[in-house]
Amino acid sequence: MMSSNQRESQRLFEYFAIIGLSPDGGLEPDRLQGDVVVVPPLERSYKARVLGHYPDHAPTSLPFDHHAVQMLCLPRGLQFRTQKHFLEPRFHPFLVTKEDGSRAHGFAYVFYEEVNSQQICTAMHTLQSVYLTEMSSSHAKASSGATPNSRDTRSLPRQFRLSAPKSPAALHFYDITKDQLYVTKCIALVGQHPYVYAARKFLKGLYRFFIQCESSGVSLESHVYNLLYEVPAPPPGRCVVFSCVGKTHICHRPTSHELPLFEYSLREFCSCLGVESVVQLLTCVLLENQVILVSSDYNKLMLVAESICTLVFPFVWQHVYVPILPASLHHFLDAPVPFIMGLQCSHDSRDTIQIPNEANLCLVDVDEGTVEVPEDLPVFPHRSDFIQELTQLLIKWEVPTGKLDRNLNEHHSQYKYRRRRKYSWSHDSDSGVSSTEGSMSGSHSSITSLPPSTATSTSPLQGPPNSTRSHHLDPFHFSPHLKEITAIAKKAGVYDSEEGDRMKKERDSEMMEELKFNNAVREVFLNRFVHMFCAYDHFVIQPNCQETDMEQWLSCRESVQNFDKATFLSDQPELHLPFLSRFIESQMFTTLVDHKILSNWGKQDSNLRIFDVRIRLLRDRYDDSLVRTPSYETCTTIRETEQILEKRLAHTDYRAPAPQPMDPQAESCTQFNPGHFPLLDRIALNKEPHKSKKRSSHAWRRRERQERHLEHTGLSGDQRDRVMHEAKSKLQPKLADMSPAHMAQTNWKFVEQLLKECKTRTKRMLVEKMGSEAVELGHGEGSLVGVEENTLIASLCDLLERVWAHGLQSKQGKSALWSHLLNFQELEECNDSSKPVNPNFLSPDLSTMALETESAPASPTKSPSNTNSLRKKSLQERWPSDRSIDRRSRPSDPGIPTLRPLPISITFDMRNVLAMTEIKTHIGYARAWVRLSLEKKVLSKHLTTLLGDSELLRSLYKRYAFLRCDDEKEQFLSYLLSLNAVDYFCFTSTYTSTIVPYRVVIFPSRKLSGASTSANAWVSLGGTLGQTSNIPVPRSQVELVFQHKNLGLLTTLRIGHDNTGMSPKWMVEHVLVRNEVTGHTWKFPCGRWLGRGIDDGSLERILVGELVPSHVTSDDLVESCRTPPRCRSPNVPGPRRSDLRLTVPDIQQHLGDSVNSLVKYFYKPEKERGSLTLLLCGDFGLVCCLEQVFSYGFKSTRFFGKNLYLWDYFERVQQHFEVVVREEMEREQLTGIARDRDHGLGSMAEFVSLVARINASSSHLGKDDKFQLFVCLAARSHLLPRILLPLQRSPITSHMYDESSFLRDPQLVRDLINVLSALNEFEIILESSLTRGID
Repeated sequence: MMSSNQRESQRLFEYFAIIGLSPDGGLEPDRLQGDVVVVPPLERSYKARVLGHYPDHAPTSLPFDHHAVQMLCLPRGLQFRTQKHFLEPRFHPFLVTKEDGSRAHGFAYVFYEEVNSQQICTAMHTLQSVYLTEMSSSHAKASSGATPNSRDTRSLPRQFRLSAPKSPAALHFYDITKDQLYVTKCIALVGQHPYVYAARKFLKGLYRFFIQCESSGVSLESHVYNLLYEVPAPPPGRCVVFSCVGKTHICHRPTSHELPLFEYSLREFCSCLGVESVVQLLTCVLLENQVILVSSDYNKLMLVAESICTLVFPFVWQHVYVPILPASLHHFLDAPVPFIMGLQCSHDSRDTIQIPNEANLCLVDVDEGTVEVPEDLPVFPHRSDFIQELTQLLIKWEVPTGKLDRNLNEHHSQYKYRRRRKYSWSHDSDSGVSSTEGSMSGSHSSITSLPPSTATSTSPLQGPPNSTRSHHLDPFHFSPHLKEITAIAKKAGVYDSEEGDRMKKERDSEMMEELKFNNAVREVFLNRFVHMFCAYDHFVIQPNCQETDMEQWLSCRESVQNFDKATFLSDQPELHLPFLSRFIESQMFTTLVDHKILSNWGKQDSNLRIFDVRIRLLRDRYDDSLVRTPSYETCTTIRETEQILEKRLAHTDYRAPAPQPMDPQAESCTQFNPGHFPLLDRIALNKEPHKSKKRSSHAWRRRERQERHLEHTGLSGDQRDRVMHEAKSKLQPKLADMSPAHMAQTNWKFVEQLLKECKTRTKRMLVEKMGSEAVELGHGEGSLVGVEENTLIASLCDLLERVWAHGLQSKQGKSALWSHLLNFQELEECNDSSKPVNPNFLSPDLSTMALETESAPASPTKSPSNTNSLRKKSLQERWPSDRSIDRRSRPSDPGIPTLRPLPISITFDMRNVLAMTEIKTHIGYARAWVRLSLEKKVLSKHLTTLLGDSELLRSLYKRYAFLRCDDEKEQFLSYLLSLNAVDYFCFTSTYTSTIVPYRVVIFPSRKLSGASTSANAWVSLGGTLGQTSNIPVPRSQVELVFQHKNLGLLTTLRIGHDNTGMSPKWMVEHVLVRNEVTGHTWKFPCGRWLGRGIDDGSLERILVGELVPSHVTSDDLVESCRTPPRCRSPNVPGPRRSDLRLTVPDIQQHLGDSVNSLVKYFYKPEKERGSLTLLLCGDFGLVCCLEQVFSYGFKSTRFFGKNLYLWDYFERVQQHFEVVVREEMEREQLTGIARDRDHGLGSMAEFVSLVARINASSSHLGKDDKFQLFVCLAARSHLLPRILLPLQRSPITSHMYDESSFLRDPQLVRDLINVLSALNEFEIILESSLTRGID
């Protein structure tokens, strides 16, 4: 990626650099790498230097960054080793990212060379002695009280003693008398193009050319000069062939209509991680999670990072991207932004990695092939089909689908080191180093002592010698000795040069196979995105290009909506919504939409151009009006794009000249100090070559093509550069140090950005929530109900944390918002305790709080560290009952129940949050407090109060902080105030296991005969998350408070008594239940008697509740509860059945509507269904409508005796059916012939059993409640449509019903059966509160 002012380079590479130990300096520890005292000197890091880079300045505006190149070539600094270690050269790419977003591609080849400086060797020996002395002294102190071992009196640590010859620590010991010291050195290439194959081949060949010390007319400078100046970068659609240190190499470049250039091995990438891990990592990157890559190999870090970034094409990662994070920059992991960072560490040290935030983190262990993802990560669309397609592709290309122990660096084992001394490992020495371990490791440091095959096979770190598709090297170039043998063999006719040509063709074929495999994998991933977003342009909100130019749109693009997200998501499959709803909020998708809009003014993005072409091809295959492909479609473009690649590489468009000898004075550099890579001739490598007419003509044609392209887009070069620079500067975070002026400007931009983000998020939350409420009211179709609410609220919590963390004087905890709240709470308690409070002027709960403060210990202040002590408060202290209030504040009539409003204060909600034992962190407390305030619709009010303390703000925040910008703060609070327009249950639905206090207020009848009861009353609550047991109601009381695990949204309430005492009969009009944490109040209408000998003789009622709107005040609610309800329980409209004047069509219409509501309930997604209990037992629910059906024409009134109920009819039918079933069983036993099933004997038996179970287990229920229970259970077992015909044929029906009733009209019965049969295909699951005692 190039900067805005950076023209595309015509060179393949821009710089050649040498990094290593400065010959003029000594051993300078790299303090940024960590503590250097606790590790041996050979394991420490030392400062490296850029010894030289060529040329001094490139003709393009790509300056050479000394610091970045030095850190990324040797991320752990200089490393010293001895001949006992594994000294194998390693190659790894790297990226240098500038502040403007431009990137330079670098390629490093790291090797070891001997240290001949006596000063360095002596310094290393001195450090080793100091380290051993410190280890000995610490060992002696640790064992001072122990009995000394007579057989071992050495003072060295155990790992360095002769008694432990095979200890790995012996490898880290340096003996100046016997060991040869080696130090890392690096040669590197830097350019603008990611030509990985060319860089690896050149650096590897140049190093081989150096160590072989061949006598040739072409020097190191000649090869470097040829690559930098005489090998051009191929233009799009062309390929270039050049000499790569004695070997030819071909470089190509795709056209603007093909996938961008990519030369990393996706074969290696898939083998390291496996298909499933790749898809998991892809999901995390697309959702912009924080991604940390861990590996012991820098090459693998770059491989995984670059591979996953190219597989998200056409999208581009827009956040922090550091594939190789130097050890000195590990503090960047604390960045609160999405990032992809790579950490190099060994397998043993991975447990010591300090990860600041694991909630949103994806951790990839590349060496182990494992991916740890966040818990709430949604599933990638068509995940199983996608994995299957990728697996089949890997099988076709013979790639292992699991982790493969293979590394590209493991194939560079031919570069060994010559030993200058003869080492004695056959006897013990004072150093304590064993001979066995050293001899084995030492065998890898020489290429002359062993044949290549032997050296390779004995290496413990080598890959399998016969690994397929490995990067083979010519075995006859291992050493000068083998070169001489090869020459003699050729003269004797023993060696056939065709074998070398064959190996060369195999290498070229291998590169072709890698490119073709990369193309196949990338096409599969692109095909998936094409199908997922094939209609995305239908939802892009395009501006009016005639009235708005590009500059105006860019200035206001953050304040306008550019994509119709709601409509787009409404057209997607339900299973894909969790992923897509988060992905379309990402910066990657937003950038793609921005590029789509910019294309209206001729600014065509290359990625978008390719993406749109593929979408058009897909639409041509189906239909231009296609919105979504019906099923999973595999990729069909692999072969077509593969042929384009083969055709391009089969024809050479340009062949670069071979390296030519240079100045003879420069030729002597390769002979100077053999074994040490020299500094090159700076003067020779800074001379620009004379451009020939051919090259000038080529450059002229290139400029002509660029001018035609700019003319086609309608933009000038400066305008294009300015637009790109502005976009990249906004997207790329700046991590470098800034001046105070720049810091102030950045902070001001941050304040504006936070305000815009708050506006966007609150607006989105309002639109989504209001849309779902409109669906519930019947004003539209549901599309997003319950899908994004939790995600949006979580993002709001994150936004609040970032707002409160901006401009802090000092960080007090992990949550800046909670720290502020704790400080506010401490000040509030101090102020309350410093002055007397008259409780008569306070509401009951506030007066109780004041009394608690007065009765507190002598030190009333509470530090943030002691917040857990609030949990120890009793229930009566935190949620006081009205009985604890001063009698003077109560109404004059003690028999009238009341419901005092809850206090609205920050500290009250904080106490409720602190009482939640399942929360352990400050971040958790802050999120719970935000969710609670949002559900209570007091978030804006609380934050206004919190920010109203200006003295506290000044003590906690700096002047430039967001919270101290008055105008922006007011707008911020106004945005949050708008959230009060909708209802949220984000606290209730999230914290399902917390303990919640509930207040129950019973409103008996105002009639004296039913106002009170002498019996022992009880209540039981049921909700969406559970139910309670029977909770006793204190005698002569109509109010109680109890604690229970969160019940969710309340649905049912059971109320009853034991019918004891002188006057047990009790008339209950309403029951109110309030959640004392959230303040939600439910109203349960009753309007029925409890007691034997009155009404239907019920001792227990099942009530169905409704949530009271938040705008209804407590006084209005209490006043409405003192009057009889409009609907009694069970919910039949009107006080008496005899008053109903419903016709047959009306009853049929009501029943049809109730059944349709149930059918719609089951066809809705599970998150949108609501309460099934309300549809069954609520107003005009199934129970209510069937009671109308059975009551029509029912002879309930009798002149003598009590009136009959429907349950009386059911009991008589049960007795009749029981006789019929018994007689049929006896007849069948006698005759052995079973009667036809059309007679409904099975349904009769099931009816008899169900009625008996209800009577046996629900003896306290009234007859109407038993009927309600029967309808619910019969609907669950699908008995309702099957029992109607047996009921019609029963003589009990003709005796108890008029001729005009439903049950005596065959046509009406058939209609009922048809309507109720619609419920047979659904599985009805009843709440346990309805079926308690039955199931």
